[in-house]
Amino acid sequence: MFETREGETLLAADPAGLRPDGYLVFLGRIVSPWASRENCPKNMRAARELGRAATVVIDEPYRPGLQSLERASHVVILSWLHHAPRNLIVQKPRHAAEPKGVFSLRSPARPNPVGLHVAKLVALHIEAGRIGIDAIDVLDGTPVIDIKPYYASTDAFPEATIAGRDEK
Repeated sequence: MFETREGETLLAADPAGLRPDGYLVFLGRIVSPWASRENCPKNMRAARELGRAATVVIDEPYRPGLQSLERASHVVILSWLHHAPRNLIVQKPRHAAEPKGVFSLRSPARPNPVGLHVAKLVALHIEAGRIGIDAIDVLDGTPVIDIKPYYASTDAFPEATIAGRDEK
């Protein structure tokens, strides 16, 4: 699914085969319109432009944790990008002139493939464990590891930049 490009560096040991330091549980799955990596949007902005909604389905034991989530207009979803390689530490993005360290990129290929998605909350059905969101940039069936309310008052940095570029 992922090919190694010139200038990229792999880790000596693949983190997927190492003993974990902590224990992670999947809280549910994302029901997404995207079945293949080729048609999946590369980021949330591109996903929103396509106008395809998605649903987060939370497993029964964790549904009480959804109480009061309707107070949030947006949510932060942390996902486990289970198809991504975990041993690529330096990457050469197609659009970049030079290789970059994984921690300077938003690529899914990383030692711990955690996805970060800020989505608009459009529906909530606690008993069914269903959270309707405006868009998503992951494949159908992607595991969910956490959900948090997005607080514009504390989470937003209007002045934020990356690599000297304004990212507004």
